[in-house]
Amino acid sequence: MSFIEARQLVHEYFRRDEEGNVEGIQVAVDHVDLDVEQGQFISILGHNGSGKSTLAKHINALLTPSDGTLFVDGKDAAKYENQLDIRQSAGMVFQNPDNQIIASVVEEDVGFGPENIGVPTEEIWERVEYALKSVGMWKYRTHSPNKLSGGQKQRVAIAGVMAMEPKCIILDEPTAMLDPNGRADVIRVAHELNQKKGVTVILITHYMEEVVGSDRVFVMDHGKVVLSGTPREVFSQVDVLKKYRLSVPQATELAWKLQQAGLPIPSGILNREELLEALAACR
Repeated sequence: MSFIEARQLVHEYFRRDEEGNVEGIQVAVDHVDLDVEQGQFISILGHNGSGKSTLAKHINALLTPSDGTLFVDGKDAAKYENQLDIRQSAGMVFQNPDNQIIASVVEEDVGFGPENIGVPTEEIWERVEYALKSVGMWKYRTHSPNKLSGGQKQRVAIAGVMAMEPKCIILDEPTAMLDPNGRADVIRVAHELNQKKGVTVILITHYMEEVVGSDRVFVMDHGKVVLSGTPREVFSQVDVLKKYRLSVPQATELAWKLQQAGLPIPSGILNREELLEALAACR
């Protein structure tokens, strides 16, 4: 069994009137099939309202399926008794780090999660040191989170999840509030965790350049997975992505326009280096 395995997964939101009667139903996740292997780096794309964040909250057992099945680390996410185990296996980092940083000192915040799940005190501080060093925030361990930049706060939030030693980290638009340098820092940390520690990473993002290094990309629209494949396979379909109101990396966009103009450039160019190579081959 895959680490994450969804079959015909459905989630419905009910809209109610003041008396609690159901006025309408919105299907946020619509019969999604998904397989993620342990150690993969997965990106999920989609415009606002496409269902990607709702799907992520199922993987962390913050929501339970309305229909279909979802297994995370071999456990049925629909069963209440599995929720704590699933949340320990799959930690989540939200868009705004202020929503999950609660302590007044960085190292105390990172140690909060392990303490809550009953990790012995000595081991907690070993985990805190390891997690903060992994994200490059050890020297800020005695600082107040309020004194940190947005990118630094997000790295502390990632360290807090790391200290709980999950097999999977879900990053729900973690760079949406950051400047370019902060975004680059967070994505670098995510790839290091994936490559060096074998942590499964689920990245939800609007920034197309951030998904280029993924193992697999899933594109969602109106609750459905409408496109999936490697980054090169997905970004080879520029017309399809535009139909779903999505952009592509700048190098991919430029290569596509040059291709439309008649230059013999291959589809699926992912970065500047590949574009320069393709242009040199056209001479």
